[in-house]
Parts: sequence; C-alpha cells; structure tokens
Amino acid sequence: MAGDAVRRAVAANLGLAEDLFARLAAASRDEVGITRPSYGEREQAALDLVAEAGRGLGLGVRTDYAGNLYLTLAGRDRARPPVLAGSHLDSVPKGGNYDGAAGVLGALVAVAALRRAGVTPAEDVTVVGFRGEESPWFAVHHIGSRAALGLLPPEELESARRVDTGRTLAEHMAELGCDLAALRARKAFLDPRRVRAFYEIHIEQGPVLEHDGIPVGIVTGIRGNLRARHARCVGAYAHSGATPRRLRHDAALAVAEFMGVLEAEWLRLEAEGRDLVLTFGKVGTNPEAHTHSKVPGEMFFTIDARSHEADTLDRMQEFALAQARAIGARRGVAFELGPLSRVKPATMDAGLRAGLHAAARALDIRASDIASGGGHDAGDFANAGVPTAMIFVRNPHGSHNPDEHMEMADFEQAVAVLAAALAG
Repeated sequence: MAGDAVRRAVAANLGLAEDLFARLAAASRDEVGITRPSYGEREQAALDLVAEAGRGLGLGVRTDYAGNLYLTLAGRDRARPPVLAGSHLDSVPKGGNYDGAAGVLGALVAVAALRRAGVTPAEDVTVVGFRGEESPWFAVHHIGSRAALGLLPPEELESARRVDTGRTLAEHMAELGCDLAALRARKAFLDPRRVRAFYEIHIEQGPVLEHDGIPVGIVTGIRGNLRARHARCVGAYAHSGATPRRLRHDAALAVAEFMGVLEAEWLRLEAEGRDLVLTFGKVGTNPEAHTHSKVPGEMFFTIDARSHEADTLDRMQEFALAQARAIGARRGVAFELGPLSRVKPATMDAGLRAGLHAAARALDIRASDIASGGGHDAGDFANAGVPTAMIFVRNPHGSHNPDEHMEMADFEQAVAVLAAALAG
C-alpha cells in the first residue's frame, strides 16, 4: 500500500471516527466531562456502538469471556496468528472522550482504510475494545486485557467491589452476560503465543509532544509502578496548646517528613540518571476527628512511584519501608503502608517500533520517540510476551479530565502510520 494511498484511504474514513466520537460523547456525557463506568451501562453502550460500526464495515464480531469486543478483518491466511489493535472504552469519572476511545476508533479507521484500498492483510487484523482498563469504580485496573490473556486473579471477581454500591465485579459481569466459569478457571481467550503483534493508539497523557510541536509519538516503553493505596500513620491526638513538642506523636509532621525524605531520594536517583516519578496523590487527616486545635493523631496517604527500571522500583520500596521504620521510631508514631502493589515496566518491541518509524518517514509524518508514564492495556500484552507497540497522539490538555483534546489532523496522521504498519 503506497504512502499516498494510505493517507487517502484514512482521510476518506475520518468521518467515521468523527461521527463515532460524537455519538460516544452524547451517550456518556456527565455534569462535567465524560463518564463511562467499567462494566456499566455506558461502557456497554460504547461497545455496542463500535460493534454496530464494525458490522457495517463487514467485519466479524465476537466477544470473549469478559465481554471484550473483537472486530476482525479476514487475512489471506487465517491460520496465521492475528494482529490486534485497539484500546479501552471505559473512562474515569468526569474524564474526557479520547482516553482509550481514540485507540479503538483509530484501529477501526485503519482497518476501514485497508478495506477501502482493497488491501487484504497477510493475517487477520482484529480491532479490540477492552473493558475496565481505568476501572476506578472497582479499584483494580486492566480488567479486560488481563482477563483476555488469562491473567485476571479469580479472587478479584469477588474482592473487587464497586466503591459506590459495594456490588462485586462478578455481579456486574454476570448482568452483562460474561462467562464467570471461564474467568474463575483463568481460561485465556487470547493465547499470547498465537498473537503476532498488538498495537495501541492513545492520546499522550502529558505535554511533551505539544511542547515539542510533534503530532505523533512512537512509545519506547511503559513505566511500571509501586503503589501504596491505603497507607496511614498513627500517632496520638493531643491538645494543640497544652502538649509540648517533646511529648507529641504528630502523625501529620511524620508524614510530611516521610514525603520529604522520599522526594530527596527521588532527586538522588535522578542525579544518577535513573528514571522515576513519585506522587502522593491523596494526603489527609481524619475529618471525623481533626480540628484546628488538635495535634493530628492519624494521617492517610497514598504512594505512586513509577519507573521504566524494575531495580529503581525495588530501591524505592526498600527505602520507603526503611524510612517508615526510622521516622516512626524517632517520632513515636507507627507507619502502616498496607499492601504494596507492583506492576512491571513494559518495553515496546524494537522491530515494531522501527516499522512505525519507517511508516512515518514514508508518509512524511513527523514522529519522535517518547516514553509512556501511564499504564495501558499494551503493557499487559508486552509483559505476556506479545510483540507490542504504541502510538501517541499530541494532546495539549493531559488526560483524565474533561479538557482532553486532540486535533483530528493529528489523529489522522497517527492512524495513517498504524494503517501502513498493518498493511505490511
């Protein structure tokens, strides 16, 4: 497929994406922004909308045990391992319309472009719409992609409860016709050994491409993370005027010191040339007990450390635990960091990345290497051994907010790069 034919075929199908973006927004608009809850009615409506579009293009339509959607363009040799391309269709509460959906609709437009240009790929090309990647409602992430690969722990079906209702993930899945018996048996719908490649288009979640004036990014890797979601520090409440410093067990000051020493370690690691970002996204005292005239006896906080380097995360974990013990002993408080979760960093496939760069050059599209700070379904595929690549689209306003944005001209260029890669 020549470069000009790629661009023309993608451009001719761009209206399909514009229409679907508008219909997705209309079906999931909230008081502020867009809300498509994982395993909820709006996410289901989004999958139904995309499935309808796939049928209109003559694609084969299937769902798996977890309700993920697959739209397949048949290849010349259907016995060969397929190529998958897509992303997720849920959103965060009051988020934007593009995080996830751009990857699904981008893959759909790329496949539509192949059909329009009369290109039959060597193997099946399947557009994937995953469920529950964001999933703040259940406090577990990447539900759909992990389930598809047989990696979802069965206990999460019952332990993951929706934060606002207390209903289990299993209950929600059952209502939507998912195969709970297969999920409990960790039955994989996708065998990683039988997937030739996985591609994901996504809006960039930071300002790098916008700052550099480049429309398209070729992702080098996805940061892994170390997280404490339910950490706290327990000291002792005391009268703020009557208790001298030497007799205080101040949880707030202990947490402040803890945050400060972890930031200092972050700076040391950066000076060594290591990759790390560190965030304390939730910090607060107990609203049922705090007041301006009390020494805080309890503090709640979270830790989110991310890096492309597993050994850097190891170092931060050891350092955090050691400092919690030391500061706790010195200040007479107790740190309870709770269960620490880990997600491995994921490296994108060098051969696929080279192919995307070659496609961008052939199409005269400016593209640069870029790292991903956020997690994605693509990371699950890469860590399962599937050759994986990601394409970022320039986005001036970040993600997980109502102001998510991308120019359709930038989206068109990203889709053209993907279509060229899929065409071979």
